[in-house]
Amino acid sequence: MPEELTCQISPPFVSVGSDRDLVLESTLQELSMYNFQVEISCTGAEVANFFDKYPLLPGVILLEQGKFFGMISRRRLLEFLIRPHGEKLFHQESLEVLYSYGRTTILLLPDTTSILTAMQLSLKRSPEILAEPIVVQTASGYSLLDVQELNITAWQIRGIENLIRYEHSQAQMIQNDKMASLGRLVDGVAHEILDPVGFIWGNITYVSSYTQDLLKLIAGYEKQLPSPALEIIDLKEEIEFDFLEQDLSQALASIRTGAERLKKLVTSLQNFCHIDEIYPKPLDLHACIDSIVLLINSRLQGEIEIVKCYGHLPPVYGFVGQLNQILMNILSEAVDNLLNEGVRQKLHLEVKNTTNKPKIEITTEVISQKACNLDAAPDSRWVAIRITDNGPGISPELQQQIIESLSIEKSASKQTSLTASYRIIMARHGGKINFRSHLGSGTEFEILLPLV
Repeated sequence: MPEELTCQISPPFVSVGSDRDLVLESTLQELSMYNFQVEISCTGAEVANFFDKYPLLPGVILLEQGKFFGMISRRRLLEFLIRPHGEKLFHQESLEVLYSYGRTTILLLPDTTSILTAMQLSLKRSPEILAEPIVVQTASGYSLLDVQELNITAWQIRGIENLIRYEHSQAQMIQNDKMASLGRLVDGVAHEILDPVGFIWGNITYVSSYTQDLLKLIAGYEKQLPSPALEIIDLKEEIEFDFLEQDLSQALASIRTGAERLKKLVTSLQNFCHIDEIYPKPLDLHACIDSIVLLINSRLQGEIEIVKCYGHLPPVYGFVGQLNQILMNILSEAVDNLLNEGVRQKLHLEVKNTTNKPKIEITTEVISQKACNLDAAPDSRWVAIRITDNGPGISPELQQQIIESLSIEKSASKQTSLTASYRIIMARHGGKINFRSHLGSGTEFEILLPLV
């Protein structure tokens, strides 16, 4: 009978996980794990003694001269006792021999793996090894993670995720209701403003005509009465008739210009606050852009130049209120970046390059499916709206945050105006938003809308 193998085995211990609250990005480092490493020269019976003392121990890490060799779970190891001649092997053969009989696929993950990702990878295993513990590689070696503990923790995080989604949906509903109420309020105020503006606009033409007629009448009297009474001469000097005659037409023209501008501004405000209907309608994208530019014009402070390079666009079916909001979001972001860069240059006393004036360029055109790189019919056409600024650009870190905010998996915890814009374009209009940016060379946002 062969001599039994003996070896020194260090007792297992449990690493303490993080005491902070779990979040969606929590990793395996924050979980408690079992550390039980044994050389393959030991016998199964020696390891089983520790399983008796530590009933929650899920398995054992196998080492060969201190290096990772494999893993045997509690269940796999104890199964040898019910095999033919298994008890003899269990007491006399080394773990290396037992492992060769009971080798299974091992799920080995770094401790930086997120808990949700680990659960997904665990559930993808074949049914016969779903209960096997997971081997986690740490900075100090290898540890074992019980699948049951992983699943419980993962479902807790899923509950947190669902709660966050619910809170966001409730907040979004409240915000939508507020915006709808505000839109109706502003639309009503704009309508009230348009009434007197329309009255001024409708009568300014007649006032101009009547004024010209009165001036002609006065000129006719002067021809017929070349020597007016002294009282009339004094009155003309008192009211500065010569200046009044020259300035009156200019004053009326200024009133006409102001009324026209106010009418356009109020109309743009009404369009921006437009509450969309259930079905999309054909709309003029150039009119949408012009109205938004008019609304943000007061923020430009005369420092930012807006250049429009419009192509020939057919009507596009969409929701005008939502598209106006998207254009407002992107243009406002571009204006903020340019104004902030101007303030930064002033604070750092940088010499401003007069040939590189802050500028936003808005370009529209119709492009083919091949040009826009989308999966669609080969003969499909798209409308492209490009909003480009010559600002400082976006850092790689911020670009990564923007990309993550547009991710369906991560957008639940990162709601931004760009995220909302992305969803509106994707879900409501079947389009896409792209952005390109390099430090020092500006940023470009591209909106793609399909043509029906």
